[in-house]
Amino acid sequence: MPWMKWLPWRFFVRKFATAHGFLDPLSVMARLQRFAEPSEVAEPIELLRAGVIFHARALMNSKVIQHNLDWVWPYWIQRQFDPYDSAFIPRAFSITHCNLSHRNWTAVGIPDCEEMPIVDPRGMLTPHYDGWSIDAWVLEDGGEPLLPATLEDCAQRLEMNDNIAVVTESAQGGARLTNSASVERDSSDSHCLMRLHATSDAGGWLVVALRPCNAEGVSFIHKVRLDDSRHHWMIEDKLAVDFGRAVDRHLASDYRGGDIFLHLDDQGGRTHGECDVGMATAGALFRIEPGQPLNVEVKIPLYSGRHKGSLPANWPDNLKDHCAMTVPDPQFQFLYDAAIRTLVLHSPKDVYPGPYTYKRFWFRDAAFMIQSLLYAGLVERAERALDQFAPRQKRDGFFHSQDGEWDSNGEALWIYDLYCQLTNRKLKGVWREPVLRGARWIDAKRQPKGRGRCGGLLPAGFSAEHLGPNDCYYWDDFWGVAGQRAAAAICTREGMDSDSTTLNAQADDFQQTIDKSLAGCAERLGRAAMPASPNRRLDAGAIGSIAAGYPLQLYPPDDPRLTDLAEFLIDQCFVHGGFFQDMIHSGINAYLTLHIAQVLLRAGDTRCVELMRSVAKLASPTGQWPEAIHPHSLGGCMGDGQHAWAAAEWVAMQRNCFVREEGDTLVLIGGLPPEWLADTAAEGPIRFGPALTRFGRISLEITPGAQPRVSWNAEWYRQAPPMEIRALGYVPASADPATSYVELSPL
Repeated sequence: MPWMKWLPWRFFVRKFATAHGFLDPLSVMARLQRFAEPSEVAEPIELLRAGVIFHARALMNSKVIQHNLDWVWPYWIQRQFDPYDSAFIPRAFSITHCNLSHRNWTAVGIPDCEEMPIVDPRGMLTPHYDGWSIDAWVLEDGGEPLLPATLEDCAQRLEMNDNIAVVTESAQGGARLTNSASVERDSSDSHCLMRLHATSDAGGWLVVALRPCNAEGVSFIHKVRLDDSRHHWMIEDKLAVDFGRAVDRHLASDYRGGDIFLHLDDQGGRTHGECDVGMATAGALFRIEPGQPLNVEVKIPLYSGRHKGSLPANWPDNLKDHCAMTVPDPQFQFLYDAAIRTLVLHSPKDVYPGPYTYKRFWFRDAAFMIQSLLYAGLVERAERALDQFAPRQKRDGFFHSQDGEWDSNGEALWIYDLYCQLTNRKLKGVWREPVLRGARWIDAKRQPKGRGRCGGLLPAGFSAEHLGPNDCYYWDDFWGVAGQRAAAAICTREGMDSDSTTLNAQADDFQQTIDKSLAGCAERLGRAAMPASPNRRLDAGAIGSIAAGYPLQLYPPDDPRLTDLAEFLIDQCFVHGGFFQDMIHSGINAYLTLHIAQVLLRAGDTRCVELMRSVAKLASPTGQWPEAIHPHSLGGCMGDGQHAWAAAEWVAMQRNCFVREEGDTLVLIGGLPPEWLADTAAEGPIRFGPALTRFGRISLEITPGAQPRVSWNAEWYRQAPPMEIRALGYVPASADPATSYVELSPL
């Protein structure tokens, strides 16, 4: 509004605050900004908006949970409020209470359905985005109730057949409960299913409990009613749950009456509940006869509408002919198969780095996820995601998902180019102008060269969010120069020689500026390792500079700036075998650990296998990683509880261990654990493929033994590339183009 420009609003804000005894908020903000480099955007408005919503919920949590600890709360609350638990978080001066030590959940769904119900580590199901949840309990006659959320141990797994399902098994005394959650599609819509199988030696009740909370905290329910048929719950006057059979007993309560758990012995019961503060609870009870199994199927309509995507909305068709892996390590195998399904589930059109907290778009996450979609052979899915890029580009050429993040243009251009190279397809016509405008934006965005340490680099920005205060981050610069190189390569292939010459010249100048800046850092710091920015000492934020080695390969594998950076991060920033990001995340990062492993892989360093094993150990029983992992509870402490970018990095890591490009050379099996190859008692061969590379499509088969045999079947786009077999623990070998196998000799 124009009048805001001349209205002395700053005076009124300061006057109002100080008159009521508050600190001057403008003075506080000014002091905070001194800790960061001057920048166009202090913090992306999108993240501020998300943060406000997050902490509004957390404020509500602090007002509700700690005063009602006799309720049956979700697993994460049970752990965080238990003073004997490693996940305990004191409340004291905290204004808000967030889930900071068990941010773990697993999404279920079907391909191309935007609805992604989530299941927590004890089986609690949240069918709708940020909505209420359904839990299941068993009340054994004369015994302790089986409440999965309160149990220290239970078994949970991800089943992957023609669908995906999260299965949770729990037991206490003579009661046992199996809870399976999945999503299915019928002729008109999709629905979420909770299949419950309960037994009790003494007999008892299965309780399907409606909970006004989820994995983040309170989620309001004002009205719930069991309909006249006793088959359905009406929630907020809308048909929300179908039990498939008549409910035997029913309970309902409001906030002042307390949780229905406190009324389980009430014989009368209530068929409806209303709560003006939004904390209504309800329980549908089904009788369990002694020793007799009870099966109840709970169906929740998702109201997602018909699926109109061009790709089939079932799992077998979506996984047909994908790049499959067969290895002797059951955990590596399971994690790869689960990660492939995570990628499919989180790419209904756009790609999302998570089903809940991060169910929104970033170019950064999208670039890494689309890379892995291509590595997995899911080309049409990757292309569809790339089609969403151009509409987000601004007139000046900026690929915008968040303000103040200057890495996005490089990421968009890089993944456009990678798509064309891996598929051997020409750039789509509708992508051409966005590529050219995006490349011009990078050069125009660079600062004047005479501007101190940051001269010639991209301006200070919020960058990758976890590198520290606003600064001129090398992460942005590496992506920028890689984007210019990618655009130039596209122009060369498209016959746009003049544009290619211009872009290559700009990229050369940018790279020289970066290298000169890095030389200054090396002199200042006394070592080659690259810091996060020209203004920083070496710290955990330097993880951003690892991008120069992976995925961008701007420097050779043995470049001391890369190898020394990896050594610094491993020596100074590792906890429990994984990279611990002190800044913002304050947890162990699976995907950032794998970035370091990729740099070690390129260098032929056997520690890449150790890092993979560490990451595998940090996965949940359902094969997922949260964005960051608490060093003691080993639960999620940052971001989404199922981080699709982490899944993408597991796929990329396995792919590059089998087949990767290094310049004009194709490197085979450079990262496989040596014991896999030497296993003379192996039950069968190791396989990978068909895998897309810049040179063509290839499938590998490795027969373990005293002299492992590596064979391949390839369809090259042009002539066969030079191929080197660099297996860890074996003599390097070059492939003869006239043959299709090599036998290896131990070192």
